[in-house]
Amino acid sequence: MFKKLLVLAVIVAAIFAFFHYDLGSQLTLENLKAQQDAIDAQYQANPLAIIGAFFLIYVAVTALSIPGAAVMTLAAGALFGVLVGTIVVSFASTIGATIAFLTSRYLLGDWVESKFGQRLKNINEGIKRDGAFYLISIRLVPAFPFFVVNLVMGLTKMRIWTYFIASQIGMLAGTIVFVNAGTQLSRVDSVGEVFSLPVIGSFALLAIFPWIAKGIISLLKNRKIYKGWTKPKRFDRNLIVIGAGSGGLVSSLIAATINAKVTLIEAGKMGGDCLNYGCVPSKALIKSAKVAEQMRYADRYGLTASKPDFSFKNVMARIENVIKTIEPHDSVERFEGLGVDVVQGYARLTDPWTVEIARNDGGTQTLTTKAIVLATGARPFVPPLPGLEETGYLTSDTLWEEMAKRDAVPEQLVVLGGGPIGCELSQSFARLGSNVTLIEMADRVMGIEDKDVSEIAAKALTDSGVTLLCGHKALRTEMDASRKMIIIESDSGETSVPFDDILIAVGRAARLDGYGLENLGIEPERTLVTNDHLQTSFPHIYAAGDVAGPYQLTHNASHQAWFATVNALFGRFKKFKPSYEFLPWTTFLDPEIAHVGLNEQQAKEDGVTYEVTKYMLDDLDRAIAESATEGFVKVLTPPGKDRILGVTIVGQNAGELLTEYVLAMKHGLGLGKILETIHTYPTMAEANKFAAGEWRKKHKPEWALKWLERYFNWARS
Repeated sequence: MFKKLLVLAVIVAAIFAFFHYDLGSQLTLENLKAQQDAIDAQYQANPLAIIGAFFLIYVAVTALSIPGAAVMTLAAGALFGVLVGTIVVSFASTIGATIAFLTSRYLLGDWVESKFGQRLKNINEGIKRDGAFYLISIRLVPAFPFFVVNLVMGLTKMRIWTYFIASQIGMLAGTIVFVNAGTQLSRVDSVGEVFSLPVIGSFALLAIFPWIAKGIISLLKNRKIYKGWTKPKRFDRNLIVIGAGSGGLVSSLIAATINAKVTLIEAGKMGGDCLNYGCVPSKALIKSAKVAEQMRYADRYGLTASKPDFSFKNVMARIENVIKTIEPHDSVERFEGLGVDVVQGYARLTDPWTVEIARNDGGTQTLTTKAIVLATGARPFVPPLPGLEETGYLTSDTLWEEMAKRDAVPEQLVVLGGGPIGCELSQSFARLGSNVTLIEMADRVMGIEDKDVSEIAAKALTDSGVTLLCGHKALRTEMDASRKMIIIESDSGETSVPFDDILIAVGRAARLDGYGLENLGIEPERTLVTNDHLQTSFPHIYAAGDVAGPYQLTHNASHQAWFATVNALFGRFKKFKPSYEFLPWTTFLDPEIAHVGLNEQQAKEDGVTYEVTKYMLDDLDRAIAESATEGFVKVLTPPGKDRILGVTIVGQNAGELLTEYVLAMKHGLGLGKILETIHTYPTMAEANKFAAGEWRKKHKPEWALKWLERYFNWARS
């Protein structure tokens, strides 16, 4: 801090001296004309010394952002000529600008990052990608104040050499114009004559050239990408969408709505994983399990507790009925009625624009298309665990069909993985009567959440009868006589856990095989590699949903699908980038865990300073009436500010409660606005208002309250 104050003091002193001693009078056009002959004589006598002194003065003037640089540029032309003058001014101005850039970063960078770090994230990403083009364009237009550019750019993450080179290139044209004008100094009566409106207009047009160059580079890059492929002269479709999950359904619907000719291809069930194997069946199971738990502990509500008596086949039949009830929303008939050409079959890209379809009815169809959206989803990741194939295993995809065959829940169920899927299904099966053991390699479940959230999740699981084994690594599965066993390892050594069924829930990997992507040279990782606009290595092929990442959530797939589709159809005019800043997610444990924006561990990783406001649900009237007092609302804000950085809610219906905060964050509303909003009494949603009230209590104006106390004392006298 002392060093920063010292640097600031030197700068202030230098600027003060400049104005106090009227040094600016030496840097006027009139003085330059008056002193031209004398300075020229000194230059002829000792050119290197004059050039060196001029260079240092110019650097100081630009570094301190004091008036005079324009006049000195004219002087360079008058003294040194066009060539030498341009070289001297170009390097001096760039060095001075870079010093100002570094000074701004040194004095203000940390403060700006702590205050606005999250808001600047997207700006810094843009600077990293296109910063040089932006800076060259700005430098080419002299209307942009020199010192403002230095100050603002210093607060970004732009690299020093990028700034130096881009500044020198961008300022070169203006430097040449001024230096050349300086060679005719006797004819120039004011600096304004050098930059007339037509000249500035010319520079503004010149500023477009970096973007034209970028377009040419992009064109050459695309030619290299498409080299060896023959593009059709005409296309059968504007868009082909592969995969009819959440992302694919939204993509095809958007395209059909705006009258584009679109084909949606799906080999399996319409609705994808969410409807058939994920969100919908798991939530139906969770509801049945929750009712069973309420029956078991009915005495909490003043009723007689009883052991749930149920048919597991009926439970599974209800789940199937729920799916069938929702199915028409995603059906072939509905989407064809909306204008989408739906083809049921396996899609394979034979070249970048051609899709070959092995139809489910036995036929083959080939279509060409201007653009493609890959929405192929993801499948459960199965680790290469020795013995797993021999003992057998379940995943979230195969679980439902297998359980539908059973008369009862598994007696001994091992769940591998303590993330959202593993936790939800562990609690549900335990509540329905299974002896569940959840094995997690990390030291806690729900590792994406803060530690206090993980603690509540762990308590909820153990209260439901789940045996938690955190900090245990699965080594292998094997048969011990007639029993299936999983061998696990911890700091205490190896141990074995018996099971009838083992459910693998350690994550999901993108579905990438069988679509012909490898023949096109599209390289996958765990998800498909895309840029910020969801483009693959082929600019007209996009990806959305689980196959693209980074968040494998149904509502994120829908979110990405809008951007992928609009970019695919209108990208030649304008492309849009999806933002994940306000993306909510919920884990449907009991109590639920909902989250948007930053949590504490993310804020620490990103170096964001924050303060925490926490409201406990055991103080909420409705939660007390519901006997649902476990949980809290936790809000992160910048110190002393009510701007919301992130919210975590743990409690009954947390997923619904979170929406108010998502809306507030999206539209820049702070906690004060939530506090001012009337909430119905008694509701769980009041917790949001009371959390805002907790923040207000912490920031009440103590000085004003003391004066009010004096006033009321006086008023009673």
